[in-house]
Amino acid sequence: MSSPTNMAINLIKSVLPEWPVWAMNLLITMSILLVITYIFTSFFTPNDEITEEKKKTDKSKGESDTVNGKSNKELRKEFDSFRRKYITVYLVIMLADWMQGTHMYTLYLSYNVNISALFLTGFLSGALFAPFLGSAVDKFGRKRSCIVYCVLEIIINLLEHFNDFPTLILGRVLGGISTNLLFSAFESWMTTEHRKLGFPESWLQRTYSEASIGNGTMAVLAGIVAQVLEDKLGHIGPFQGAVALTIVALILILGWEENYGQTKEGDKAESSLYSQFTDGWKATLSDSKIWKIGLTQALSEGAMYTFVFMWVPTLLSMNPPGGLPTGCVFSSLMIAITIGGMLFPVLQSYFATFVPQQNVLEVTASLIYVMASISMAIPALCLSSAVDIGICFQTILVSFVVVECCVGLFNPVAGTLRSKYVPDALQGGILNIFRLPLNAIVVCGTFATDHLPSYQVFAMISTCFMAAAFIQLSLASNVTVAISAKKKKE
Repeated sequence: MSSPTNMAINLIKSVLPEWPVWAMNLLITMSILLVITYIFTSFFTPNDEITEEKKKTDKSKGESDTVNGKSNKELRKEFDSFRRKYITVYLVIMLADWMQGTHMYTLYLSYNVNISALFLTGFLSGALFAPFLGSAVDKFGRKRSCIVYCVLEIIINLLEHFNDFPTLILGRVLGGISTNLLFSAFESWMTTEHRKLGFPESWLQRTYSEASIGNGTMAVLAGIVAQVLEDKLGHIGPFQGAVALTIVALILILGWEENYGQTKEGDKAESSLYSQFTDGWKATLSDSKIWKIGLTQALSEGAMYTFVFMWVPTLLSMNPPGGLPTGCVFSSLMIAITIGGMLFPVLQSYFATFVPQQNVLEVTASLIYVMASISMAIPALCLSSAVDIGICFQTILVSFVVVECCVGLFNPVAGTLRSKYVPDALQGGILNIFRLPLNAIVVCGTFATDHLPSYQVFAMISTCFMAAAFIQLSLASNVTVAISAKKKKE
Protein backbone atom coordinates (compact mmCIF):
# COMPACT_ATOMS: atom_id res chain seq x y z
CA MET A 1 0.00 0.00 0.00
CA SER A 2 1.36 3.39 -1.03
CA SER A 3 2.27 5.90 1.65
CA PRO A 4 0.55 9.35 1.69
CA THR A 5 3.82 10.94 0.51
CA ASN A 6 4.08 8.66 -2.53
CA MET A 7 0.42 9.24 -3.32
CA ALA A 8 0.96 13.01 -3.17
CA ILE A 9 4.02 12.79 -5.44
CA ASN A 10 2.14 10.59 -7.94
CA LEU A 11 -0.77 13.05 -7.94
CA ILE A 12 1.57 15.97 -8.67
CA LYS A 13 3.25 14.03 -11.46
CA SER A 14 -0.13 13.17 -13.03
CA VAL A 15 -1.03 16.83 -13.58
CA LEU A 16 2.40 17.90 -14.85
CA PRO A 17 3.77 17.47 -18.41
CA GLU A 18 5.40 14.16 -19.32
CA TRP A 19 8.97 15.20 -18.60
CA PRO A 20 11.76 12.68 -17.85
CA VAL A 21 11.63 11.16 -14.37
CA TRP A 22 14.90 12.78 -13.28
CA ALA A 23 13.64 16.23 -14.31
CA MET A 24 10.30 15.77 -12.55
CA ASN A 25 12.05 14.57 -9.40
CA LEU A 26 14.34 17.62 -9.53
CA LEU A 27 11.44 20.06 -9.87
CA ILE A 28 9.38 18.39 -7.13
CA THR A 29 12.40 18.20 -4.80
CA MET A 30 13.21 21.89 -5.32
CA SER A 31 9.56 22.82 -4.75
CA ILE A 32 9.51 20.87 -1.47
CA LEU A 33 12.80 22.50 -0.41
CA LEU A 34 11.27 25.91 -1.19
CA VAL A 35 8.32 25.22 1.12
CA ILE A 36 10.64 23.92 3.87
CA THR A 37 12.86 27.00 3.51
CA TYR A 38 9.86 29.31 3.72
CA ILE A 39 8.66 27.64 6.93
CA PHE A 40 12.17 27.63 8.40
CA THR A 41 12.89 31.30 7.64
CA SER A 42 9.47 32.41 8.88
CA PHE A 43 10.44 31.11 12.32
CA PHE A 44 14.14 31.99 12.38
CA THR A 45 14.49 35.20 10.36
CA PRO A 46 15.32 37.99 12.84
CA ASN A 47 12.61 40.42 11.71
CA ASP A 48 12.95 42.83 14.63
CA GLU A 49 16.54 42.18 15.61
CA ILE A 50 17.87 45.15 13.65
CA THR A 51 15.29 47.48 15.10
CA GLU A 52 15.89 46.36 18.68
CA GLU A 53 19.66 46.66 18.27
CA LYS A 54 19.25 50.16 16.92
CA LYS A 55 17.01 51.10 19.86
CA LYS A 56 19.64 49.93 22.34
CA THR A 57 22.38 51.82 20.51
CA ASP A 58 20.33 54.99 20.38
CA LYS A 59 19.47 54.78 24.10
CA SER A 60 23.12 54.26 25.01
CA LYS A 61 23.87 57.50 23.18
CA GLY A 62 21.10 59.29 25.01
CA GLU A 63 18.85 59.42 21.98
CA SER A 64 15.08 58.95 21.96
CA ASP A 65 13.08 56.19 20.32
CA THR A 66 11.98 58.62 17.61
CA VAL A 67 13.69 59.32 14.30
CA ASN A 68 13.07 62.64 12.56
CA GLY A 69 10.20 63.24 14.98
CA LYS A 70 8.56 59.89 14.16
CA SER A 71 8.12 56.88 16.37
CA ASN A 72 9.76 53.61 15.41
CA LYS A 73 6.34 52.14 14.59
CA GLU A 74 5.48 55.03 12.26
CA LEU A 75 8.88 54.81 10.57
CA ARG A 76 8.49 51.07 10.01
CA LYS A 77 5.04 51.62 8.50
CA GLU A 78 6.45 54.21 6.09
CA PHE A 79 9.35 51.91 5.26
CA ASP A 80 7.04 48.99 4.48
CA SER A 81 5.03 51.25 2.17
CA PHE A 82 8.19 52.51 0.43
CA ARG A 83 9.57 48.99 0.08
CA ARG A 84 6.32 47.70 -1.45
CA LYS A 85 6.32 50.59 -3.93
CA TYR A 86 9.84 49.77 -5.10
CA ILE A 87 9.55 45.96 -5.00
CA THR A 88 6.30 46.02 -7.02
CA VAL A 89 7.96 47.90 -9.88
CA TYR A 90 11.11 45.78 -9.60
CA LEU A 91 9.14 42.52 -9.85
CA VAL A 92 7.13 43.68 -12.86
CA ILE A 93 10.32 44.82 -14.61
CA MET A 94 12.17 41.57 -13.85
CA LEU A 95 9.21 39.45 -14.98
CA ALA A 96 9.25 41.28 -18.32
CA ASP A 97 13.04 40.92 -18.56
CA TRP A 98 12.99 37.18 -17.77
CA MET A 99 10.21 36.57 -20.30
CA GLN A 100 12.43 37.96 -23.04
CA GLY A 101 15.55 36.16 -21.88
CA THR A 102 13.98 32.71 -21.79
CA HIS A 103 12.81 32.89 -25.43
CA MET A 104 15.19 35.26 -27.22
CA TYR A 105 17.38 32.42 -28.46
CA THR A 106 14.45 30.47 -29.93
CA LEU A 107 13.06 33.63 -31.57
CA TYR A 108 16.38 34.38 -33.29
CA LEU A 109 16.69 30.71 -34.23
CA SER A 110 13.31 30.91 -35.99
CA TYR A 111 14.54 34.01 -37.85
CA ASN A 112 17.61 32.05 -39.04
CA VAL A 113 20.01 34.92 -38.19
CA ASN A 114 23.51 35.05 -36.69
CA ILE A 115 22.62 34.60 -33.03
CA SER A 116 26.17 34.95 -31.68
CA ALA A 117 26.60 38.28 -33.47
CA LEU A 118 23.38 39.61 -31.95
CA PHE A 119 24.27 38.60 -28.38
CA LEU A 120 27.84 39.88 -28.76
CA THR A 121 26.51 43.21 -30.05
CA GLY A 122 24.40 43.58 -26.91
CA PHE A 123 27.37 42.97 -24.59
CA LEU A 124 29.68 45.27 -26.56
CA SER A 125 27.02 48.00 -26.53
CA GLY A 126 26.72 47.62 -22.77
CA ALA A 127 30.50 47.89 -22.37
CA LEU A 128 30.70 50.93 -24.67
CA PHE A 129 27.96 52.96 -22.99
CA ALA A 130 28.55 51.87 -19.38
CA PRO A 131 31.25 54.45 -18.50
CA PHE A 132 29.12 57.40 -19.65
CA LEU A 133 25.53 56.37 -19.02
CA GLY A 134 25.72 56.34 -15.22
CA SER A 135 26.80 59.98 -15.07
CA ALA A 136 23.70 60.89 -17.06
CA VAL A 137 21.57 58.90 -14.59
CA ASP A 138 22.95 60.94 -11.68
CA LYS A 139 22.74 64.25 -13.53
CA PHE A 140 19.30 64.05 -15.13
CA GLY A 141 17.55 62.02 -12.43
CA ARG A 142 17.08 58.37 -11.46
CA LYS A 143 13.30 58.39 -11.94
CA ARG A 144 13.68 59.85 -15.44
CA SER A 145 16.30 57.20 -16.19
CA CYS A 146 13.88 54.46 -15.10
CA ILE A 147 11.26 55.93 -17.42
CA VAL A 148 13.81 55.99 -20.27
CA TYR A 149 14.53 52.32 -19.54
CA CYS A 150 10.84 51.44 -19.90
CA VAL A 151 10.52 53.37 -23.16
CA LEU A 152 13.65 51.68 -24.55
CA GLU A 153 12.37 48.23 -23.56
CA ILE A 154 9.05 48.86 -25.31
CA ILE A 155 10.91 49.94 -28.48
CA ILE A 156 13.30 46.97 -28.27
CA ASN A 157 10.48 44.43 -27.94
CA LEU A 158 8.64 46.00 -30.86
CA LEU A 159 11.82 45.77 -32.97
CA GLU A 160 11.98 42.04 -32.19
CA HIS A 161 8.85 41.62 -34.35
CA PHE A 162 10.89 42.21 -37.53
CA ASN A 163 12.88 39.43 -39.17
CA ASP A 164 15.46 41.91 -40.40
CA PHE A 165 19.07 41.60 -39.22
CA PRO A 166 19.96 45.36 -39.16
CA THR A 167 16.76 46.04 -37.19
CA LEU A 168 17.61 43.27 -34.72
CA ILE A 169 21.17 44.67 -34.41
CA LEU A 170 19.67 48.07 -33.55
CA GLY A 171 17.56 46.35 -30.91
CA ARG A 172 20.65 44.74 -29.36
CA VAL A 173 22.49 48.09 -29.30
CA LEU A 174 19.55 49.63 -27.47
CA GLY A 175 19.43 46.51 -25.31
CA GLY A 176 22.99 47.15 -24.10
CA ILE A 177 21.94 50.65 -23.03
CA SER A 178 18.74 49.47 -21.32
CA THR A 179 20.56 46.72 -19.42
CA ASN A 180 22.95 49.29 -17.95
CA LEU A 181 19.95 51.39 -16.89
CA LEU A 182 18.22 48.35 -15.38
CA PHE A 183 21.14 47.56 -13.09
CA SER A 184 21.97 51.13 -12.07
CA ALA A 185 19.01 53.54 -12.25
CA PHE A 186 16.55 51.47 -10.20
CA GLU A 187 19.00 50.58 -7.45
CA SER A 188 20.36 54.15 -7.31
CA TRP A 189 16.85 55.54 -6.96
CA MET A 190 15.96 53.09 -4.20
CA THR A 191 19.07 53.60 -2.03
CA THR A 192 19.01 57.39 -2.32
CA GLU A 193 15.28 57.57 -1.60
CA HIS A 194 15.73 55.19 1.35
CA ARG A 195 18.25 57.56 2.92
CA LYS A 196 16.33 60.69 1.99
CA LEU A 197 13.30 59.35 3.87
CA GLY A 198 15.45 58.77 6.95
CA PHE A 199 15.17 54.99 7.23
CA PRO A 200 17.89 53.08 9.16
CA GLU A 201 20.79 52.02 6.97
CA SER A 202 20.51 48.42 8.18
CA TRP A 203 17.02 48.11 6.68
CA LEU A 204 18.46 48.32 3.16
CA GLN A 205 19.49 44.67 3.24
CA ARG A 206 15.87 43.63 3.81
CA THR A 207 14.87 45.33 0.57
CA TYR A 208 17.75 43.67 -1.28
CA SER A 209 16.84 40.29 0.19
CA GLU A 210 13.20 40.58 -0.86
CA ALA A 211 14.31 41.71 -4.32
CA SER A 212 16.49 38.59 -4.65
CA ILE A 213 13.63 36.32 -3.53
CA GLY A 214 11.25 38.07 -5.90
CA ASN A 215 13.72 37.87 -8.79
CA GLY A 216 13.92 34.09 -8.51
CA THR A 217 10.15 33.82 -8.19
CA MET A 218 9.62 35.99 -11.27
CA ALA A 219 12.06 33.85 -13.22
CA VAL A 220 10.03 30.71 -12.43
CA LEU A 221 6.78 32.49 -13.29
CA ALA A 222 8.30 33.92 -16.48
CA GLY A 223 9.09 30.46 -17.79
CA ILE A 224 5.46 29.40 -17.39
CA VAL A 225 3.85 32.63 -18.67
CA ALA A 226 6.25 32.91 -21.61
CA GLN A 227 5.56 29.31 -22.63
CA VAL A 228 1.78 29.91 -22.55
CA LEU A 229 2.19 33.07 -24.66
CA GLU A 230 4.46 31.25 -27.11
CA ASP A 231 1.93 28.42 -27.47
CA LYS A 232 -0.86 30.91 -28.23
CA LEU A 233 0.98 33.67 -30.14
CA GLY A 234 4.11 32.02 -31.51
CA HIS A 235 7.75 32.82 -30.74
CA ILE A 236 7.00 36.56 -30.52
CA GLY A 237 4.33 36.05 -27.82
CA PRO A 238 6.64 36.47 -24.78
CA PHE A 239 7.93 39.76 -26.21
CA GLN A 240 4.39 41.08 -26.64
CA GLY A 241 3.73 40.14 -23.02
CA ALA A 242 6.91 41.97 -22.01
CA VAL A 243 5.64 45.14 -23.72
CA ALA A 244 2.41 45.02 -21.70
CA LEU A 245 4.28 44.47 -18.43
CA THR A 246 6.73 47.29 -19.16
CA ILE A 247 3.84 49.68 -19.77
CA VAL A 248 2.44 48.72 -16.35
CA ALA A 249 5.84 49.40 -14.75
CA LEU A 250 6.09 52.75 -16.54
CA ILE A 251 2.73 53.85 -15.12
CA LEU A 252 3.81 52.82 -11.60
CA ILE A 253 7.14 54.67 -11.88
CA LEU A 254 5.32 57.92 -12.69
CA GLY A 255 4.22 57.96 -9.03
CA TRP A 256 7.82 57.96 -7.74
CA GLU A 257 9.63 61.03 -6.42
CA GLU A 258 12.67 62.18 -8.39
CA ASN A 259 16.17 62.07 -6.92
CA TYR A 260 19.61 62.91 -8.25
CA GLY A 261 23.28 62.53 -7.61
CA GLN A 262 23.89 65.05 -4.84
CA THR A 263 26.66 67.46 -4.01
CA LYS A 264 25.10 68.45 -0.69
CA GLU A 265 22.43 66.60 1.16
CA GLY A 266 19.07 67.50 -0.30
CA ASP A 267 20.49 69.55 -3.21
CA LYS A 268 20.33 68.60 -6.84
CA ALA A 269 23.77 68.19 -8.37
CA GLU A 270 24.69 71.35 -10.29
CA SER A 271 27.88 69.99 -11.83
CA SER A 272 28.14 69.34 -15.54
CA LEU A 273 27.71 65.92 -17.08
CA TYR A 274 31.47 65.90 -17.75
CA SER A 275 32.17 66.62 -14.07
CA GLN A 276 29.84 63.82 -13.00
CA PHE A 277 31.67 61.48 -15.37
CA THR A 278 35.19 62.44 -14.20
CA ASP A 279 34.18 62.51 -10.51
CA GLY A 280 32.80 58.98 -10.81
CA TRP A 281 36.04 57.69 -12.33
CA LYS A 282 38.20 59.56 -9.80
CA ALA A 283 36.22 58.17 -6.86
CA THR A 284 36.40 54.63 -8.26
CA LEU A 285 40.13 54.66 -8.97
CA SER A 286 41.21 56.55 -5.84
CA ASP A 287 39.21 54.55 -3.28
CA SER A 288 40.36 50.94 -3.05
CA LYS A 289 37.11 49.92 -1.34
CA ILE A 290 35.05 51.12 -4.30
CA TRP A 291 37.12 49.49 -7.04
CA LYS A 292 37.33 46.27 -5.04
CA ILE A 293 33.54 46.15 -4.82
CA GLY A 294 33.37 46.78 -8.59
CA LEU A 295 35.94 44.08 -9.35
CA THR A 296 34.16 41.61 -7.08
CA GLN A 297 30.88 42.32 -8.90
CA ALA A 298 32.54 41.94 -12.30
CA LEU A 299 34.15 38.60 -11.39
CA SER A 300 31.09 37.08 -9.69
CA GLU A 301 28.45 38.26 -12.17
CA GLY A 302 30.75 37.58 -15.13
CA ALA A 303 31.16 34.01 -13.85
CA MET A 304 27.41 33.74 -13.38
CA TYR A 305 26.62 34.89 -16.93
CA THR A 306 29.22 32.51 -18.35
CA PHE A 307 27.56 29.68 -16.39
CA VAL A 308 24.23 30.70 -17.98
CA PHE A 309 25.77 30.08 -21.41
CA MET A 310 27.16 26.72 -20.30
CA TRP A 311 24.50 24.80 -18.41
CA VAL A 312 22.25 23.85 -21.35
CA PRO A 313 24.96 22.59 -23.76
CA THR A 314 26.75 20.82 -20.89
CA LEU A 315 23.68 18.85 -19.84
CA LEU A 316 22.74 18.15 -23.48
CA SER A 317 26.22 16.78 -24.18
CA MET A 318 25.68 14.18 -21.45
CA ASN A 319 22.61 12.71 -23.18
CA PRO A 320 20.35 12.66 -20.10
CA PRO A 321 17.75 9.87 -20.11
CA GLY A 322 14.56 11.07 -21.76
CA GLY A 323 16.17 14.26 -23.10
CA LEU A 324 16.59 17.69 -21.53
CA PRO A 325 13.39 19.66 -20.73
CA THR A 326 15.11 23.07 -20.43
CA GLY A 327 11.99 24.79 -19.07
CA CYS A 328 11.72 22.31 -16.20
CA VAL A 329 15.41 22.51 -15.29
CA PHE A 330 15.37 26.31 -15.65
CA SER A 331 12.46 26.56 -13.20
CA SER A 332 14.30 24.30 -10.74
CA LEU A 333 17.42 26.48 -10.92
CA MET A 334 15.36 29.63 -10.41
CA ILE A 335 13.74 28.08 -7.34
CA ALA A 336 17.30 27.64 -6.02
CA ILE A 337 17.84 31.42 -6.41
CA THR A 338 14.64 32.06 -4.44
CA ILE A 339 15.79 29.70 -1.68
CA GLY A 340 19.13 31.52 -1.51
CA GLY A 341 17.39 34.87 -1.14
CA MET A 342 15.27 33.49 1.70
CA LEU A 343 18.28 32.05 3.52
CA PHE A 344 20.39 35.22 3.37
CA PRO A 345 18.96 36.99 6.47
CA VAL A 346 19.32 33.80 8.53
CA LEU A 347 22.87 33.19 7.31
CA GLN A 348 23.92 36.76 8.04
CA SER A 349 22.33 36.64 11.49
CA TYR A 350 24.26 33.44 12.22
CA PHE A 351 27.61 34.94 11.20
CA ALA A 352 26.86 38.03 13.28
CA THR A 353 27.07 35.89 16.42
CA PHE A 354 30.84 35.33 16.05
CA VAL A 355 32.06 37.81 13.39
CA PRO A 356 32.65 41.49 14.31
CA GLN A 357 29.61 43.55 13.28
CA GLN A 358 31.59 45.76 10.90
CA ASN A 359 32.82 42.70 8.97
CA VAL A 360 29.66 40.57 8.79
CA LEU A 361 28.69 41.50 5.22
CA GLU A 362 32.22 41.11 3.85
CA VAL A 363 32.81 37.73 5.51
CA THR A 364 29.37 36.44 4.49
CA ALA A 365 30.00 37.43 0.87
CA SER A 366 33.44 35.78 0.87
CA LEU A 367 32.08 32.46 2.10
CA ILE A 368 29.25 32.56 -0.46
CA TYR A 369 31.78 33.08 -3.28
CA VAL A 370 33.92 30.20 -1.95
CA MET A 371 30.88 27.91 -1.97
CA ALA A 372 30.08 28.99 -5.55
CA SER A 373 33.69 28.35 -6.57
CA ILE A 374 33.64 24.83 -5.11
CA SER A 375 30.33 24.04 -6.83
CA MET A 376 31.81 25.06 -10.22
CA ALA A 377 35.00 23.10 -9.62
CA ILE A 378 32.89 19.92 -9.51
CA PRO A 379 31.83 19.94 -13.22
CA ALA A 380 35.39 20.95 -14.14
CA LEU A 381 36.71 17.82 -12.41
CA CYS A 382 33.92 15.50 -13.59
CA LEU A 383 34.16 16.52 -17.24
CA SER A 384 37.94 16.24 -17.29
CA SER A 385 37.99 12.70 -15.88
CA ALA A 386 36.58 9.32 -16.94
CA VAL A 387 33.79 9.24 -14.36
CA ASP A 388 30.64 7.15 -14.94
CA ILE A 389 28.31 9.33 -17.04
CA GLY A 390 25.28 8.60 -14.84
CA ILE A 391 27.00 9.58 -11.60
CA CYS A 392 28.66 12.53 -13.32
CA PHE A 393 25.32 13.86 -14.62
CA GLN A 394 23.65 13.74 -11.22
CA THR A 395 26.66 15.33 -9.48
CA ILE A 396 26.88 18.16 -12.03
CA LEU A 397 23.14 18.78 -11.79
CA VAL A 398 23.41 19.18 -8.01
CA SER A 399 26.38 21.53 -8.42
CA PHE A 400 24.30 23.69 -10.79
CA VAL A 401 21.55 23.93 -8.15
CA VAL A 402 24.12 24.91 -5.50
CA VAL A 403 25.66 27.69 -7.62
CA GLU A 404 22.21 29.15 -8.33
CA CYS A 405 21.45 29.08 -4.61
CA CYS A 406 24.69 31.04 -4.14
CA VAL A 407 23.43 33.56 -6.71
CA GLY A 408 20.33 34.03 -4.58
CA LEU A 409 22.57 34.56 -1.55
CA PHE A 410 25.06 36.99 -3.05
CA ASN A 411 22.48 39.20 -4.82
CA PRO A 412 21.28 40.85 -1.58
CA VAL A 413 24.72 40.95 0.07
CA ALA A 414 26.29 42.50 -3.06
CA GLY A 415 23.57 45.13 -3.23
CA THR A 416 23.99 46.00 0.46
CA LEU A 417 27.77 46.29 0.04
CA ARG A 418 27.36 48.60 -2.95
CA SER A 419 25.10 50.86 -0.91
CA LYS A 420 27.66 50.75 1.93
CA TYR A 421 30.72 51.79 -0.08
CA VAL A 422 29.43 53.68 -3.14
CA PRO A 423 28.51 57.32 -2.38
CA ASP A 424 24.97 58.47 -3.22
CA ALA A 425 26.28 61.47 -5.14
CA LEU A 426 27.90 59.30 -7.81
CA GLN A 427 26.06 56.02 -7.45
CA GLY A 428 24.54 55.85 -10.93
CA GLY A 429 27.89 56.65 -12.57
CA ILE A 430 29.93 54.26 -10.47
CA LEU A 431 27.47 51.36 -10.83
CA ASN A 432 27.77 51.72 -14.61
CA ILE A 433 31.57 51.91 -14.39
CA PHE A 434 31.37 48.53 -12.62
CA ARG A 435 29.63 47.14 -15.71
CA LEU A 436 32.62 47.90 -17.93
CA PRO A 437 34.83 45.06 -16.58
CA LEU A 438 31.70 42.94 -16.15
CA ASN A 439 30.85 43.16 -19.85
CA ALA A 440 34.49 42.50 -20.74
CA ILE A 441 34.45 39.29 -18.67
CA VAL A 442 31.13 38.24 -20.22
CA VAL A 443 32.50 38.77 -23.74
CA CYS A 444 35.58 36.68 -22.84
CA GLY A 445 33.30 34.05 -21.30
CA THR A 446 31.17 33.95 -24.44
CA PHE A 447 34.30 33.48 -26.55
CA ALA A 448 35.54 30.75 -24.22
CA THR A 449 32.29 28.77 -24.42
CA ASP A 450 32.74 28.54 -28.21
CA HIS A 451 36.46 27.73 -28.31
CA LEU A 452 37.45 25.89 -25.11
CA PRO A 453 36.48 22.47 -23.71
CA SER A 454 33.67 22.62 -21.17
CA TYR A 455 35.83 21.54 -18.22
CA GLN A 456 38.23 24.44 -18.85
CA VAL A 457 35.37 26.95 -18.97
CA PHE A 458 34.02 25.67 -15.64
CA ALA A 459 37.54 25.90 -14.19
CA MET A 460 37.62 29.55 -15.28
CA ILE A 461 34.22 30.18 -13.67
CA SER A 462 35.43 28.57 -10.44
CA THR A 463 38.58 30.70 -10.49
CA CYS A 464 36.56 33.90 -10.96
CA PHE A 465 34.39 33.09 -7.94
CA MET A 466 37.44 32.28 -5.80
CA ALA A 467 39.17 35.52 -6.85
CA ALA A 468 36.00 37.42 -5.89
CA ALA A 469 36.10 35.71 -2.47
CA PHE A 470 39.69 36.82 -1.78
CA ILE A 471 39.03 40.40 -2.90
CA GLN A 472 35.90 40.52 -0.77
CA LEU A 473 37.79 39.19 2.25
CA SER A 474 40.44 41.90 1.82
CA LEU A 475 37.67 44.46 2.30
CA ALA A 476 36.95 42.97 5.71
CA SER A 477 40.64 43.43 6.61
CA ASN A 478 40.49 47.05 5.42
CA VAL A 479 37.45 47.75 7.60
CA THR A 480 39.13 46.22 10.68
CA VAL A 481 42.34 48.23 10.14
CA ALA A 482 40.39 51.46 9.62
CA ILE A 483 38.39 50.98 12.82
CA SER A 484 41.53 50.12 14.83
CA ALA A 485 43.27 53.25 13.54
CA LYS A 486 40.26 55.36 14.45
CA LYS A 487 40.19 53.97 18.00
CA LYS A 488 43.90 54.72 18.46
CA LYS A 489 43.33 58.34 17.44
CA GLU A 490 40.50 58.64 19.92
